[in-house]
Amino acid sequence: MNKNIALDYIKTNDLIGIKAGENRSTFLEIWMVVVNNRIFARSWGLAEKSWYNSFLQDSKGQIQCGNFVFNINAIIPRDNNELAEVINNEYLTKYNSGHNIDYAKGIIQTKHIEKTMEFIIDES
Repeated sequence: MNKNIALDYIKTNDLIGIKAGENRSTFLEIWMVVVNNRIFARSWGLAEKSWYNSFLQDSKGQIQCGNFVFNINAIIPRDNNELAEVINNEYLTKYNSGHNIDYAKGIIQTKHIEKTMEFIIDES
């Protein structure tokens, strides 16, 4: 199953490639976490031309997990408020070393929690 390959990769790697929308030609490496077998990421930069805002315009994209590329749909999770603390803890647990810890503490702040996106692997 494609989803299991992606979940395993994301759980064990810090940077995951992402293409937001169908018009991007290159992958950008971002942090992703897995919670309840679901894939989440938060926008760090909050820029107008960020991957997050690109997905708001076009929900289709891809993630790159090593040698595998998966088509995805990006959504704003309806249960973001309920999952926020669990996602926060996953970021703090996964990115808890070296210079990452400062960013992990930052990405659990409200302005980044509000920019949480879920990636759903297209299994068709």
